[in-house]
Amino acid sequence: MAELEAPGILKIAEPRYPGHGRRAVGTLDEAIEAFREMGEQSCVLEERIFVEKRLSVILARSIDGEIAVYPVVENRYRKGVLDLSLAPADISTATADGAIEMACDLADELEYCGVVSTEFLLTGEGDLLINTITPRPHNSGHYTLDACVTSQFEQQVRVLCGLPPGEIRLLSPVVMINLLGDLWQPQMPDWGDLFSYPNAKLHLYGKQAARPGRKMGHCNVLATDVEQALDTAGRIRRALRQGRDD
Repeated sequence: MAELEAPGILKIAEPRYPGHGRRAVGTLDEAIEAFREMGEQSCVLEERIFVEKRLSVILARSIDGEIAVYPVVENRYRKGVLDLSLAPADISTATADGAIEMACDLADELEYCGVVSTEFLLTGEGDLLINTITPRPHNSGHYTLDACVTSQFEQQVRVLCGLPPGEIRLLSPVVMINLLGDLWQPQMPDWGDLFSYPNAKLHLYGKQAARPGRKMGHCNVLATDVEQALDTAGRIRRALRQGRDD
């Protein structure tokens, strides 16, 4: 870590599920020890930065280069797994425009066709750093199923079939809640608690085995503004977790 500012993050340099295969380190000795404990696999050592917010830009690019960009999303994580997505993100117009421009430039340079998500880290100094690129419909874009004219899934089909992208207009502010397998312990949640909120939309993925941390579905909460949607999402989550460990 001689050329990096401590502390840092040591990550295994192979595709991993988000939040896994990494270790926080504060010194060179800790980095070496972590490297050995991780089996001396190929790793990347990164300097830790203060992250103000995590954002993502979901866009669709046609084979002709036409691009449709959804509103910038703010993502909140819990134990390394996406917990909530808020749209539109509470950021300045300049920050949103900067993220969109970078995501579009990247898609053009790659001559990409389809839906792609670019995740950004917004630092305390206002810098935008590209964190991950996901070349497919993304978890943080699941809100589009209920809150946009055209969902990211329909968008994927349209552009891959040579059709122009559909309209991406946001119909309502929304908060997407990830539903993990933890909620299924010891049994499936009582969805009546969720359906008591008329502005909540449940989507289950049909997975048979529920494991802690496994994404089993999501819920979109629509409202007149993001704060109201976030408040309702919190009440839904507390109701679903009632009697379960948080």
